[in-house]
Amino acid sequence: MYHSITRQPLRSSPRPQALVKILFYTALALIALGLSGHLISLGAFIAEQFSEDVLDNFTTRTFITMFVGTYIAVLVPIGAVIAITYIRLWSIRFGIPAICTMVATLVFLSGSGSYNCVKPQGSSLTIVFRVLVAATSKMFCKFPKEADRLYETRGVDDVDLLPHSRHLRCLDKAAIILPAKPLEEQQKNRWKLCRVTEVEETKLTIRMIPLCTTFIFCGVVSAIGNTYFIEQANHMTHKLGKLSIPIVILLWFYDQGKQQFAKLYYKLAVKLGGSGARHYAPLIGVAVSMVFAILCCIIAAKVETKRLNVVRTHGLVDKPEERIPMSLFWLLPQFVLIGALDGILENSVEAILFDQVGPSMRTYAVHFGVGVTGLGYIGSVLSVYVAGKVSERGGKQSCFQDTLNHSQLDKYYWTLAWLTAVNLGLYIMVALFYSFRESELEDEDAPNYDPTSGPFEDNARCCC
Repeated sequence: MYHSITRQPLRSSPRPQALVKILFYTALALIALGLSGHLISLGAFIAEQFSEDVLDNFTTRTFITMFVGTYIAVLVPIGAVIAITYIRLWSIRFGIPAICTMVATLVFLSGSGSYNCVKPQGSSLTIVFRVLVAATSKMFCKFPKEADRLYETRGVDDVDLLPHSRHLRCLDKAAIILPAKPLEEQQKNRWKLCRVTEVEETKLTIRMIPLCTTFIFCGVVSAIGNTYFIEQANHMTHKLGKLSIPIVILLWFYDQGKQQFAKLYYKLAVKLGGSGARHYAPLIGVAVSMVFAILCCIIAAKVETKRLNVVRTHGLVDKPEERIPMSLFWLLPQFVLIGALDGILENSVEAILFDQVGPSMRTYAVHFGVGVTGLGYIGSVLSVYVAGKVSERGGKQSCFQDTLNHSQLDKYYWTLAWLTAVNLGLYIMVALFYSFRESELEDEDAPNYDPTSGPFEDNARCCC
């Protein structure tokens, strides 16, 4: 990808290639940082603007203005995505969003004095760090004979109390009351004495790590949809009869696959499984998404093999800028499958986290799910590097070259297919041995699995 973007500038620019690479990868890191900050902050910021006073003074004119503004905010990016596909120069492709982002930032800052700002109230994630610090500080303390002697406070929030469990007992030391000091003095330092409920929430979070680790590889597969699939489509024929079809049509099919497969799966799961499906559907959903990932990689490998045969047949191996006489709609099945993968995986992981973590951690269920997928995107870079190095053994040519026509992406896709199959087996083993909490959703309404919503709650209360 880097070579396809920077090939022409490197030949004409006198600047060292190393400097250009540093700037390129630094820019990618800044883009990732900006997107992560936008993802976390936007929802909370918008929610803060709708205070009670604002809602009381809500007029028809304000509603119409917001309605029109929302539609413009949706339609303009769609039109921009379609238009930008006709621009060949990457400098302009990146330059237009950079200018728009700068203008948007200036407009946002111009109204900074009129925004309704709520004072930060802390993060529930502090619980995990407090329990780890407290347990470490009491490493050599003996456990009490009875769990009732561990520290716990009871009050108006008794409904959120978690009972003591025998998992990860080393963390129970965070709730040990030292006999040598008065209890009132120990209660003042919450980094030395934690409640049993806080310890149990930490246990639930840590016990989720092995299961969440198996979700990461799905992110590795998902990453090829935004990289190699798009790059392949760029070099294929965009004609459908006499019409020129933009690449964005594939992204539309991806989005439809993401939404419709997720909805279809959960409708079938709830209908066939009854109330029990509310608890087991997310677990099965992750396995189904991994199956879709395997199918996507197999189909992608088959299509890439055919594409390379067409390239060799027409003598286009050394002509990377030439269009290949092969329709981009050959890529349609893999775009739909990767959409199905993302749709079911995101909602399933979100539901599992929401159901299995502690009450105070549910605020972050959506963001944890996005973070797991993000780790897969980061891991995709490592997987490409490792696959390239392994393919070079024995003096062979690497699967990854400067152009797609010289590369052998089909081998990489086959590698991802069997690695995903291994990951599926590992996930099944971990899920079978994992001790799940009793679902709190079985006697309530089924959670909403719409891809645009989730169990998100702003302004978490401070726990430190």
